[in-house]
Amino acid sequence: MTKTKTSARPAGSETAPGPDYLYIASRLAAPLFLLFLIVLFALLEPNFLNPVNLLNTLRQVSFTGLIAVGMTFVILTAGIDLSVGSLLALAGMVGAYVAKGGLADRFAVGAAVDAANPWWLAVLAALAIGVLGGAAQGFTISKLKVPPFVVTLGGLTVFRGLTLMLSEGGPISGFEPDYTYWGQGRVDILFIENVPVPALIFIGAAIIAAIVLRYTRFGQHVYATGGNRTAAKLNGIPTDRIIFSVYVIVGFLCGLAGFLLSARLGSAEAVAGIGFELAVIAAVVIGGTSLFGGVGGIFGTVIGVLLIGVLTNGLVLLNVSSFVQQVIIGLVLIAAVAFDQFATRGRRQGA
Repeated sequence: MTKTKTSARPAGSETAPGPDYLYIASRLAAPLFLLFLIVLFALLEPNFLNPVNLLNTLRQVSFTGLIAVGMTFVILTAGIDLSVGSLLALAGMVGAYVAKGGLADRFAVGAAVDAANPWWLAVLAALAIGVLGGAAQGFTISKLKVPPFVVTLGGLTVFRGLTLMLSEGGPISGFEPDYTYWGQGRVDILFIENVPVPALIFIGAAIIAAIVLRYTRFGQHVYATGGNRTAAKLNGIPTDRIIFSVYVIVGFLCGLAGFLLSARLGSAEAVAGIGFELAVIAAVVIGGTSLFGGVGGIFGTVIGVLLIGVLTNGLVLLNVSSFVQQVIIGLVLIAAVAFDQFATRGRRQGA
């Protein structure tokens, strides 16, 4: 009688999954690369670690950072918004228009302005335009089922055209100090002096968004909608409402960023925000949020925003051409998307 030899394996060893190295790598790649850039630029340019330079870098990335926080919600649902730069410009221009009471005193300062309005009214106007723009696109995408790429590409042109029509092609400047404070002001926080106000607003928005995504039912529904929209709908999740909401969120933050940028520059420009969509999407994707939806988070987006800011600032300090900077940032974005696709494919095959 022949005995069959069986291999002795611990119970449960066949089903015990090993660590997901691709997932771990996708989560750590951006923070490690950011740390590498900080060390590299600190060695190449001693002024890089100067507190003034670091705080200025933080202020510079705050405007795209605010929009990137909203874009994270959109991309988590497997959507996209190409109109954010144009909507920022329109919201900022409307806010400036309200602050100056029209175009008659578009360059006047102080007492020379006849119909000036308080800064908070300008903020409300900018936020309202952002929300309305986001809601219009969100409705078209969620209810009319027009692809997000098409809708927001059209929005990019429409919002820019409306900005040019409202401003008649020129800027609006000469704001009161209480208006420009929100873009140029600084405050002391604990042991850190002269922290830019826009940076604090960006950090606050990121913290609130992170809490919403991680600890609320709405945040869970955002991930579920992006992970598998059909399954989410079958489980009773109002996917159309979720998609509509995320475009309203990014629109709101575009309005806020538009106001802050005009306050920072002391002028609302019709050409403001051109190219912001690339920087924003790059920050979100580099931070680990998948273009396929359902994977990512605010912490990664903040890392992506800082990474692009540090990279740009370091290259400027090293006197690298702005043309070369665009090439480098574009290559980093391509590498991030390629790695995201590779990691996603690997996770699906390993499932």
